[in-house]
This record gives sequence, C-alpha cells and structure tokens, in this order.
Amino acid sequence: MKNTVIRYGVYSAITICLLALAGWFLGKNLDYAIQEVIGYTSMVVSLLFVFFGIKHFRDKQNNGVVSFGKALWIGVLISLIAALAFGILDVIYIKYINPDFMAEYYSHYVEEMRNSLSETEFKVEFEKLEAQKELFSNIFLSFLLMSATVLIIGFIISLISALILQRRPVTE
Repeated sequence: MKNTVIRYGVYSAITICLLALAGWFLGKNLDYAIQEVIGYTSMVVSLLFVFFGIKHFRDKQNNGVVSFGKALWIGVLISLIAALAFGILDVIYIKYINPDFMAEYYSHYVEEMRNSLSETEFKVEFEKLEAQKELFSNIFLSFLLMSATVLIIGFIISLISALILQRRPVTE
C-alpha cells in the first residue's frame, strides 16, 4: 500500500504543480474568475490519480479486493501528498514568483465589491475586508488554505472512488 500511495501521490503532486504553473503563466491575463475555474479543474484532474491509485492497489497488489475503508484511506493519503505539494507551490508562487499577487487580487476584489454593492454595503464589507487583510496576507495561512482546498476535493474524490472500487473477497 505504501508504494502505491507514494507513487500515485507523486503523480498527482507533479500533475497539480504542472497544471497550476501552466495556468498561472499562460492564463495570467485572464479574468480571475476564469483563472479560478482553471485552478479547480487542475485540482480535479490531478486528483484523478486517487482513483487510479486505489484501482492499482486493488487489482495489482491486493488480489482484486479492497474494503471501502482501505480504499478511502489510500485515496486520502494520495490526496494529502498532492495537497502538501500544492500548498508549497502556492507559497513559492506568492513569495518568489509573483510577490504582488496578493495586492493585485485584493485590489481586484475591492473593485468587484465596489461595482456590485451599494455604497453603504460596500463600506461595511470593505471594513470587514480590511480587518482580515493582514490575516490573508499571512504566508502560512495561504499554505493551509490551498492545502486544505486540495485535501477537501481529494477527500470527495476518494469517497466516490472508494464507493466505486470497493470489492469484498468472494466467499465459497
């Protein structure tokens, strides 16, 4: 099981990092909403290795049998590897590759609020945003948020994959 988790976790981590980098560099002139869709799509695509990892374990290492719990555990561990890799990549991106990202995104978000809310609503929401600004500029929080996002999506994919791929031993 350990080899399967590491192997497919690394495949998932490499895929999520390559797709994220491609999205950041090729899509840098796209609207943030489109970039967000590309980002979530990249996460889902890279986490398809969860399904393949569970299937590999079941078919090649465990004689065609895997319990729901074991399949879920394998999927979560594969997802965890991808989540940690993406969290680290996000920190590198924000700290070294595009250190202005947080300021740019903040400005964009404020402008969107200004365009979609009344003046009174804007002032209230802007004050809330300003109170949270320092918190969201924290690199550790960014790491946790990005890792947690991938892990949550990975858990969902692990759950679905475990339901599909579970197979009990045949009793005679």
